[in-house]
Amino acid sequence: MVRSMTGFGRAKETVGDLTVTVEFKAVNHRYFEFSSRIPRVYGFLDEKLSNLCKQRVTRGKIEASVLIEDNSQSSAVVEINSSLAEAYIGELKKTAKKYGLKNDVKVSSLIGLPDMFKVRQQQLSDETVTEAVLKVAELALDAFVAMREKEGEKLFADVSSRADYILKKVEFVENRSPETVKEYREKIEQKIKELLGDIKVDEQRLLTETAVFADKVAVAEETVRLRSHISQLLGLMETPEAVGRKLDFIVQEMNREANTIGSKAQDIDIAHTVVDIKSEIEKIREQIQNIE
Repeated sequence: MVRSMTGFGRAKETVGDLTVTVEFKAVNHRYFEFSSRIPRVYGFLDEKLSNLCKQRVTRGKIEASVLIEDNSQSSAVVEINSSLAEAYIGELKKTAKKYGLKNDVKVSSLIGLPDMFKVRQQQLSDETVTEAVLKVAELALDAFVAMREKEGEKLFADVSSRADYILKKVEFVENRSPETVKEYREKIEQKIKELLGDIKVDEQRLLTETAVFADKVAVAEETVRLRSHISQLLGLMETPEAVGRKLDFIVQEMNREANTIGSKAQDIDIAHTVVDIKSEIEKIREQIQNIE
């Protein structure tokens, strides 16, 4: 079954000490294009996520978003700024001695002093982060693909209904076309009688004129090909592979056959029917632009 190129998928899971949120969203694009919004420190994940998407997606402009929260108690390391502490203590001792004050410098005296502590975030290994993110990314990708498949079902239903409508119109053209030849013969015969009166009509000449007209307006080949294209279209849409580009080519061929039928049409009813057919083909063309 076909899949839409648009979609969204999100997953949030806690893996070990990490809480990871991954989102995938996509819009239409002729080829596969991937981009990501990831904290700079985890930039190494971009290629890994792109490769993960390529395993299940062939077309679309995809954007991945990753949020990583470190919940480990040891993730933050606090250190005393020793050189600054020594400088503060030295100055406090000098001040106490200079003014004859009691030297009662305590650790608690240093806590509130500016820049006394340095907080350093402990970095997790690339392997740990990668394993956690890819695990959550798989879940987000499952939701993403599921949404594309659901949208694909709607596209298939819409295209199928339009294809059925076209086939009914093609049937009308096939039934109407021989009638136009018959009507042409009768019209020519009537005009000849009006002009020649009681003079006998040259039957052979009438047959020749009718045959020329019939050949000129014959659309059997075009309607057969149009039916074949529609069959191919629906058949491809039921395959599991990406078929968007193939569908686009088939619709072009459908439009070509419809144009040929229209150019041959010498009948107002057929001409109007061809307009209806081309209108539906255009709507199908617009829909398959959304198909992977």
